[in-house]
Amino acid sequence: MRFLLLFCLLFFVTACEDTKKQSPADTPSAETKKTEAVVKKEPEAEKKEERTQALPFLTEAIADSVLLSYGKVNPETRARIKTKYGDIELQLFKDTPIHRANFVYLVKEGYFDNTYFHRVVPNFIIQAGNSDNADTNRKRAKLGKYRLSAELESGRRHRRGTISGAKWYRENPDNKSAAYEFFIFLGPEKSTGHLNNKYTIFGQVTQGMDVVDTIANLPADEGEWPLNNVYISIELLD
Repeated sequence: MRFLLLFCLLFFVTACEDTKKQSPADTPSAETKKTEAVVKKEPEAEKKEERTQALPFLTEAIADSVLLSYGKVNPETRARIKTKYGDIELQLFKDTPIHRANFVYLVKEGYFDNTYFHRVVPNFIIQAGNSDNADTNRKRAKLGKYRLSAELESGRRHRRGTISGAKWYRENPDNKSAAYEFFIFLGPEKSTGHLNNKYTIFGQVTQGMDVVDTIANLPADEGEWPLNNVYISIELLD
C-alpha cells in the first residue's frame, strides 16, 4: 500500500512539472503577438497620414485647377531621386506650375517609391514612374486618372539633363502629359525634333548626370526595359 501511495505521489509531481513546461504562458499568445504587431505599425501609419494631402480623386476635368491651388501652398522646387547607382538631384521650374505641383504631390504621396526607371535608351532618354508591381496600379487608382495640360509657353528646348512629362502616346495633338511618368533627356540636341514644343520640360538635373548615363547604358530587353529593375524613391529638398 505504501509503495502504491509513493508511486502515485511521484506521478502527480512529474505530471505537474510537465504541464508547467508546456504552458502557453511561457510564450506570447496569438492575441499578444497581434497586439505587438499593431503597436509596431502605428508610427509608420502616422507618418503616412502626415504626408497625405487629401486631394480629391483627380480627373482630367479638375486636375489643372486643383494642382494650381495645391502648388501655391507647396512651393518646393528641388528634389532628389535615389537609386542603387547613386542620386540624381533636380531643379523644378516655377513657370510650369501644373507639372511642378503634380510632381511635388506625387512625391509627398509616396507614389514613386518602388517604381522604376523602366525605359532606358542610350544617348537619348531614361524614363521613370512605372513598374510591373501591382502596388503601382493601386496607387494610381487611388490618386486619379488624369493628364496634365501642356505648359510650353517658355519655349524651352530639350538639352542634356532636362526633365519632361511623358505621354501615353506620341501622336497627341493637345500635347498633354501623362501624370505619373517623366523622362530625363541625355541625347544630342539633333535628336529633339519630335520633342521640342510637344513635351513639357518642367525641370533640370543639377547633379548626378553620371548616374543618368550609367542607367541609360544598362542592358535592356527589346522593349527598352532594363533587364534588372532600377528601383527609385524621390525626396523633396526644399
